[in-house]
Amino acid sequence: MGKSIKPAKAILCMIIVFAMILTGCNSEREVEPDATEITKISSAAGFLADKVEGSMGFIASTPKKSKNSENAYLYDNAVAILALSYAGADWHAQKIADAILFAQEHDRTFDDGRLRNVYISGDPKSDSGRSITAGKVTIRLPGFWQDGRWQEDSYTVSTSTGNIAWTILALCTVAENATSEQREEYIAAAIRAADFVLTLKSDSGGFTAGYVGWDDTQEKVTYKSTEHNINLISAFSALADLITEQRPEKAAEYLEASEYAKMFVLSMYDKKLHCFYTGTEEDGKTISKGVIPLDTNTLTILALEELEDTHKIISFVEESMTVGEGFDFSAGDLDGIWNEGTAQMAVCYSKLGHLEKYESIMQYLKTQTDKDGSIPAADRDGVSTGFVIVGTDILWEYNNSQSIGATGWLAFAQMKKNPLGQNSEQE
Repeated sequence: MGKSIKPAKAILCMIIVFAMILTGCNSEREVEPDATEITKISSAAGFLADKVEGSMGFIASTPKKSKNSENAYLYDNAVAILALSYAGADWHAQKIADAILFAQEHDRTFDDGRLRNVYISGDPKSDSGRSITAGKVTIRLPGFWQDGRWQEDSYTVSTSTGNIAWTILALCTVAENATSEQREEYIAAAIRAADFVLTLKSDSGGFTAGYVGWDDTQEKVTYKSTEHNINLISAFSALADLITEQRPEKAAEYLEASEYAKMFVLSMYDKKLHCFYTGTEEDGKTISKGVIPLDTNTLTILALEELEDTHKIISFVEESMTVGEGFDFSAGDLDGIWNEGTAQMAVCYSKLGHLEKYESIMQYLKTQTDKDGSIPAADRDGVSTGFVIVGTDILWEYNNSQSIGATGWLAFAQMKKNPLGQNSEQE
């Protein structure tokens, strides 16, 4: 009898030990607050938190026509950091921020603080997220095998100034609730990114749009984007505020850069139409007037307090870009609703005290919200922007497919937070 009990005890002990090991391995995932709690604050932020809990790093949208997508856009992840931080999901925001730090420190070619437009979703420190060549650890970039060769998309490996600006802003925000050691790491990464952007300063005003192309053939982009410079106003200002006591001279440099970006943005304003143009042509001087985007107008309203024509700008957007209950990407064919821009309008309405219009937009966005809290990029497929993807002749369009960026802006709207302002509630 005694001999028959021993194997049972041994098995029981093994089960207990195995359970303890599993508990220990998963201790990092016992998050407070978790995605379920965050959903009570904002369903959109809850969706983003759930994504982070699944990826443990960069997050990516899941398109309708495929179960998974590896493409984690830098802009999307920066917006997610901001939304998660506002919702009190600091652990989640820091997971993405840590992935950005690793990406910046382990680029295969560049060590000047720049970041790529797109990474692979998940933890870049994992075996699937990194590569080791000749003893050097580098982050993997999205691509695919074709005809026995590894292929990469030109846009994904390029660097956009606007994406860097949002990343600086996100790192500054996540640093505020981090431990002292993490705070210093996030600030250092933001400074490296900001110093990279300073190299893009144009003698004719503002900052150019970044670099495009593959590593060995990358070229500096010569046009200037109003949207990029709007984001830089807030990014440089936020970083200056964060380091003003410890590094006053550096803070002054960033405040000057913020003002420099602002002067360029204001130069893009048409006083007769009451709108901001998209930026310049390739020469960096000639104003591009062919396409007037919504976001050059909404983001300027959110970034600048001193605008005198704010209500006239809102009226221009309403008259030129309204489609049904939402807004198109630009003043043009009005072929569909761009949900991200529509959420931006909701934040603008909240800031300006247009509460009835805010509520109306939020009712529309509810019709677009999936049960998991996410929203698609557009209300239908093929919503045009009027532009092509940088470095290609491919039309830039939005589809009715899950979007991290749009969902992040939905979170801002739900929480009444202005990511380019003081981040206080706008009642």
